[in-house]
Amino acid sequence: MKVKGFLKDVTGASRVTKARLAAFENASPLPVKVDPIAEVAKAWHPGKLELEVVSITDASPTSKTVRFKRTDGEKINFFQAGQFMTVEFALGESYVTRPYSISSCPQDARGDDSFVEITVKSADGKGLIADYICDTLKVGDKCLGTVGCGEFYYEPLRDAKHVVALAGGIGITPFASMAKEIEAGKMDFDLTVLYGANTEDDIPMKAELDALKTDKVHMVYVIGEFITADIIKKYSADDTTYMLCGPQAMYAPMHKALDELGVADRRRRFEVFGQVKDITKYGYPADKADKTFNLTVRRGISEVTVPAIGGESIVVALERAGIKIDTGCRSGECGLCRTKVLSGEVFVSPVSDGRRAADKDFSYYHACATYPLSDVTIKIPIE
Repeated sequence: MKVKGFLKDVTGASRVTKARLAAFENASPLPVKVDPIAEVAKAWHPGKLELEVVSITDASPTSKTVRFKRTDGEKINFFQAGQFMTVEFALGESYVTRPYSISSCPQDARGDDSFVEITVKSADGKGLIADYICDTLKVGDKCLGTVGCGEFYYEPLRDAKHVVALAGGIGITPFASMAKEIEAGKMDFDLTVLYGANTEDDIPMKAELDALKTDKVHMVYVIGEFITADIIKKYSADDTTYMLCGPQAMYAPMHKALDELGVADRRRRFEVFGQVKDITKYGYPADKADKTFNLTVRRGISEVTVPAIGGESIVVALERAGIKIDTGCRSGECGLCRTKVLSGEVFVSPVSDGRRAADKDFSYYHACATYPLSDVTIKIPIE
């Protein structure tokens, strides 16, 4: 701040006001049709994009890597390594959205041949969209996508120069994006990935990751055993940030191992893990899990009542009924599916309650983390 002197400083506000009024007087009476600030904001935060599948390749015997490009030919250069994207498919009468970590790197999206990739593991008939992507999706299909979501990325002002990644299942994907970005010379930190697997045969993207030539990425496969505190300690530096992504069942033992090592919360970064698979493990009454309740949905002046199963989130009930609602993380964090409960009892997942304090006071809930305990009436936004 530059101090000009007592009188100049205390009279500064009036001078600014006079200059502003003079600018108004001299301005053109014609409306300004182009807002350069808005154009920049739109370029970096374009919202939903129409994407086309341009290739599908095997990442392992049970997983596929899907490459998307924008149908308008523009670049997809507004995400960070580690972030996720949502894909929205029209299946029958329903619009179903799922989040997937991006397995390609931002450098792939900066060039003329701009693309983004996700790598998805088959759910053997137990996952609607995962199985659709692995078994039915084909080159040329289109979907809507929102790219660059979430807070799971490396930040040099916050994180240590050495990162130990704890991964399992398809949780390798955000670290694959980081590893590729490091090899491209666009990120500067040392990444050691500890990947836990039952066998070595079905590790997603293993050949691709093993082929990386940078000396800053180290792949360590822990086969047939758990990633223990001793293993983590072996690959840690004096100052290390730990990043965790994998199946839901992996989170509790990994946090316990980090507790044993005395790792501070500020050195832990973990990706949200989607909707809880069995909400009864987190306190939802088991005797209500299979019951069907009436879910009355108000949107504007319209009102419709649909069935909702107790052990499934309100988002799933809406999707089953073909009622469109925006979702992002599906983990109770992002708030895209924020909705107001007008009446009835609901249960909120204690591990997925990312609501603000004010929302809790005024009966707003994240529908992906909210489960009916009785007949419920909700109000969702008009799109």
